[in-house]
Amino acid sequence: MREILFKAKRKDNGEWVDGCYAKSKGKTFIGIDISISIDVFEVFCTPIIRWIEVDPETLCQFTGLYDKNGKRIWENDICDRKEKYPEVVKMANGDWTLDYSYATGRDYGYSYCNLGFYVNERKCVEVVGNIFDNPELLQEESDE
Repeated sequence: MREILFKAKRKDNGEWVDGCYAKSKGKTFIGIDISISIDVFEVFCTPIIRWIEVDPETLCQFTGLYDKNGKRIWENDICDRKEKYPEVVKMANGDWTLDYSYATGRDYGYSYCNLGFYVNERKCVEVVGNIFDNPELLQEESDE
């Protein structure tokens, strides 16, 4: 079963936090489990969740996939698979994809490929950043 996780940047300090997602009274939160787990008490303890307000513009879902280095792949990650340009992880037609429509400047509906195939079969995907922290990775290189 796929792990359902989200991450986003904290409102108070801009650091990334991951956990479960909730929205309440117009605010967006990520809940992190701060329970202290002691083997003998684990069965009897209720998880303690700390809710942290996050910037909803940075909310990303975990794809359930890992890159060739074992790093989690999140929505809006920038990935390299040694193509002409890096690609952005997006959801398209109900599946996780590597989207390169930003590089072509137009979206014909064919500007993406299946992420799972390249992760599981080709094992060639590497996360190199994300669109929030590394937008420069998506800029076109000049031919000078």
